[in-house]
This record gives sequence, structure tokens and C-alpha cells, in this order.
Amino acid sequence: MKKEYDFSKAKRGAVVPTMGKTRITLYLANEVLDHFRVVSEKTGRGYQTLINEALKAQVGLTEQPLTPEAVRRIVREELALQS
Repeated sequence: MKKEYDFSKAKRGAVVPTMGKTRITLYLANEVLDHFRVVSEKTGRGYQTLINEALKAQVGLTEQPLTPEAVRRIVREELALQS
């Protein structure tokens, strides 16, 4: 090790930036956190993942689930293309 290092051009923050997620500090009501922890135990999914999914759904960033009606429509369209 050197006795002295030059940090004059150093930058604060992560050495390798993360893609797609940002670490923040967020205060939640105990009741909200308790709810997601209970759901997490029941489903086996992480409570932070569940909170993130709920927030995405609230702001409209989730994909709509594939319904049986949508599958039927897709199959009909594909069959029509092959005829």
C-alpha cells in the first residue's frame, strides 16, 4: 500500500452503477410494511419485490396479464394468417 493516495479526481458513489434500480431510503407506515411481509411469507416472494410491483401497478407500469380471451384472439389471428 502507498503511504498517500491522490483522491483529487475521485467521484462519490458506486464503483459500478446498477441498471434498472436505484437504492433509496423510504419511510413506510408500519401497517403497510407488515402487510407486505405477511404476503411475502404466504407467497414466498420478497416483500420489497411485492412493494415494487404494487407501486408499478399504481403508476401503470405493469403489463396486463394474459387472459383466456386474449389467448383465443391471438390463436385466431395466427390461424387466419396461415390460411
